[in-house]
Amino acid sequence: MPPSVDHVRSVTEAYLARHPGERDSLTLLFAALAGAGAPTSRKTYPAHVTCSAILIDGDRRVLHIAHKASGKLLAPGGHNEPADQRLRDAALRELHEETGIPPSAVTPLCGFEDVPLDIDVHAIDANPSKKEPAHHHVDFRWAFQLGAEHAAVTLQEEEVDGYEWRAFASAASPTVRAKLALLT
Repeated sequence: MPPSVDHVRSVTEAYLARHPGERDSLTLLFAALAGAGAPTSRKTYPAHVTCSAILIDGDRRVLHIAHKASGKLLAPGGHNEPADQRLRDAALRELHEETGIPPSAVTPLCGFEDVPLDIDVHAIDANPSKKEPAHHHVDFRWAFQLGAEHAAVTLQEEEVDGYEWRAFASAASPTVRAKLALLT
């Protein structure tokens, strides 16, 4: 069963308790939560929830992958699936699917076990081939620490072109970069 509206709402409220100034930026998320559709369904428009994994290694670097669809260097992530019971589960599944790194090789970053590091709202262009209108993704970005003994990165060739480890100060997302800078 996919994450419930109550789960998405409680995670969002826990996040906003840490970042109250971001409430206005999540207007589309609150509209999706109040709507008739499931907020984690890829067919819920004009906005739906996605999840990403901010994977940190022992050298304080963040894993980025080159997504074929967008051509961008991003954190591993994507849409929720019916088997993802919690938002964090979707981030772990996507990490494993796109990089081959299993959930057993990572641990939630201390203090971020049940709260994402960041929530970002970004526009997605229309995709006529998938019959998708222009819409927004509300991306819940979960922070994980890579274990000392981890599996090598094995890319999902259908969706991913390559990967790169970047220092915190060079993380692709400005909001993630700012929040990583606050970590001790």
